Amino acid sequence: MQRILAIDYGTKHIGLALTDPLQIIAKPYQTIQFQSNALLIKSILQVISEQDVGLVILGLPWGSEGQETKKTLEVKKFGTYLEMQLPVPMEFWDERFSTAEANSELKKMGYDFMKAREFVDAVAASLILRSYLENRK
Repeated sequence: MQRILAIDYGTKHIGLALTDPLQIIAKPYQTIQFQSNALLIKSILQVISEQDVGLVILGLPWGSEGQETKKTLEVKKFGTYLEMQLPVPMEFWDERFSTAEANSELKKMGYDFMKAREFVDAVAASLILRSYLENRK
């Protein structure tokens, strides 16, 4: 089996998470500082190649009531662009509250706010991926 890569897209930081090869466990992988879409795509393609990824999950941030927001439209636009560049399939996945949940998890683990900022996006991506794994058909 191939791994699944999850992406928590942000305008400053992009969190990545990967499954194990059996697609059972989701774990944070890395956080990328956003510089440009071209460099981000290059980084994602490198991870896909190096980690034998067969599917990409892109977190889609719906509003708290399930409505589209400005951020939802921004991520959809990026997702359309990303999908055209990928050698593997991509799916959108609801990521409502993933960053808030990631911050909560890091706080429980004893990270202060400044230290948690380094990991929160990758942890959010792992929560998106865990949700996908638990709910996929």
